[in-house]
Amino acid sequence: MNVRQAVVMVGGKGTRLRPLTNNRPKPILPVLDRPCLLYLIGSLAAAGINEIILACGYRSEKMAAAIGDGSAHGISIEYSYEDVPMGTAGAIKLLEDRLDDTFVAVNGDVFADIDLKGEILEHKRTGASVTISLARVSNPCEFGIARLDDDGRITEFKEKPRPEEVFSDLINAGVYVMEKKILGYVPKGKMYDLSKELIPDIMGKGHRVQGHMMNGIWMDVGRPGDLIAANLAAAETFAGNSVTGDVSGSKITEPFYIGHNGKITDSDISSSVISEGSQVHASRVSGSLIMARCAVSGAEISGSIIGEGCTVMNGAVIERSVIADGKTIKENEVIRDKVLE
Repeated sequence: MNVRQAVVMVGGKGTRLRPLTNNRPKPILPVLDRPCLLYLIGSLAAAGINEIILACGYRSEKMAAAIGDGSAHGISIEYSYEDVPMGTAGAIKLLEDRLDDTFVAVNGDVFADIDLKGEILEHKRTGASVTISLARVSNPCEFGIARLDDDGRITEFKEKPRPEEVFSDLINAGVYVMEKKILGYVPKGKMYDLSKELIPDIMGKGHRVQGHMMNGIWMDVGRPGDLIAANLAAAETFAGNSVTGDVSGSKITEPFYIGHNGKITDSDISSSVISEGSQVHASRVSGSLIMARCAVSGAEISGSIIGEGCTVMNGAVIERSVIADGKTIKENEVIRDKVLE
């Protein structure tokens, strides 16, 4: 069974990441100066997927501009646009006539560098109608959780349980190998959710839903702290903890990344990502993501995201905050626990 198609669901608005998503869809937010979604696309291509359909909604023109047609990866990327949000299963239903009998469906609002080949083989071995990738997390209440039998079949599945309802730390990581036949259970022209509605429905009808432990890096990037964590995880994994670029006279504590044409002088940088074209001088930066083309001088930044093209002036202090693109933080200005639109 050669699985060659994938539908990547990227229609969300990323409201918890505003103001960073005011002007761009969440899946193209940067991880080491690359759109987050490109890591997942690379994983799909490595698993033999050669045709990807992006089910888009919000700011889809920026998605297409950032991701392209797939030729750089030797694959085809096409775009499907929703006039009205249809939910995750509804978005796939719209593509039913274009899909193979077996295909991959993926939630694209994550940072993922994963090995999909094992999940495809597990799907084939068990004859499941759907195989779902699973990951272990410490707080499963924001996800769908699964209980497995001895052969990995999912026997119980609950979406976003309350703390007292948690029966497992195995969560749905949003990567599915699916048989097209189950789309027959998705109503036409109606908003319908894959994990909340379709999966429980087909389990109730006796279809086999298989669980498969994910192999690789998978991280939700729903909140600002998650986006910082994804960048730091990528810095550890892909940047080889190496210091590149100009870091004259500075103390650097890994994990660390500096992008093309970035420059750091006379600064103390720890566990941070300084994106392409950003200049940091005589500053202290920790646990933060400074996006592209920023200028920071004589400032202290911790646990924060600084949007593209910002200027942070001498004496400014920014803690646990998110700054929108293009803002100027004035001399000696203090920003703590804020989202600056």
